[in-house]
Amino acid sequence: MTTTTTAGPAAARRRRRGDVQGSGRLAATLLSPTFIVLALVVGYPVISAFRESLYQRGQGLDAQGFVVQGDKFVGLRNYTDIFTGPNSDAFWNAFWNTTFFTVVTVVLETVLGVAMALVMHRAFRGRGLVRASILVPWAIPTVVSGLLWRWVFQADGVANAIIGKQVLWTTEGFHAKLAVIIADTWKTAPFVGLLVLAGLQVIPREVHEAARVDGAGAWHSFWRITLPMVKPVLLVAVLFRLLDVLRMFDLPAVLIGLHKDSVETLTMIAYDEATNLRYGPAAAYATILFVYVAVVAYTFVKLLGADIIGDMRQTRASRPARPKRRPLAAAGEVAA
Repeated sequence: MTTTTTAGPAAARRRRRGDVQGSGRLAATLLSPTFIVLALVVGYPVISAFRESLYQRGQGLDAQGFVVQGDKFVGLRNYTDIFTGPNSDAFWNAFWNTTFFTVVTVVLETVLGVAMALVMHRAFRGRGLVRASILVPWAIPTVVSGLLWRWVFQADGVANAIIGKQVLWTTEGFHAKLAVIIADTWKTAPFVGLLVLAGLQVIPREVHEAARVDGAGAWHSFWRITLPMVKPVLLVAVLFRLLDVLRMFDLPAVLIGLHKDSVETLTMIAYDEATNLRYGPAAAYATILFVYVAVVAYTFVKLLGADIIGDMRQTRASRPARPKRRPLAAAGEVAA
């Protein structure tokens, strides 16, 4: 006579639930130092800046007519002054300058960076020297790069000598924007090229050899094989450059100068408010810039990034269920 006792489905669910909870607690424990550091270096400054943006520093009169100096709570007045007040023209000019620089420079740097990566990836004599020379602009500090390009764009500089005209690059006008775009593209396109080169080096050579055997040309091979396989690395590089250009300050400030409407960005106008001890409006500008950067990053990731968790869930859902195994005799059977 044989008596069989097996664990019910409820016990199995409890075991799985316990394993998931244990994994969740372990993950929370391992990630807690990172969350603490992020809260200190990101969360606290953001909250402090938003709190500061609700105040204005200055002097006024109290109910008795005495002069009172210090911080005064004004609510959202700093934000309304930025969008619709007397400072609205300066804000919208800086906003459009920032957006223009971001779009133009990121597009140019992406195209040139991919081209540089393809050149550096090819095997030819002197490839090491070419790689080193391409990466030199990225290694130069931004302030030094701005000074170098300021000498190039002087009235008697190299740029005017090449084009044969007298252009005042460091004054107001579209030529000032063009100077900033050229300098920024020259400096940071190698960064994109370096990341794309890392992606190219992990592509198996057999893939391109098989494409050539099948009769694929160079353009078809690049568009159908190379670009899709380096897409994750390229998206990371573009995202980094988007976040960096949106916070552009030092290059236009050194190359063109402060208080120039043609190249003034959101960070520059926030800096100008802070140097004039208007910390409330400066914090409001910084908060708006933070929200702008966050929205751009989130939109970029949602539109072009991969939903890894969703893909994993779909893969698991489409995977066929495994057949249930019969319990072993040692796991709950009492033989008589």
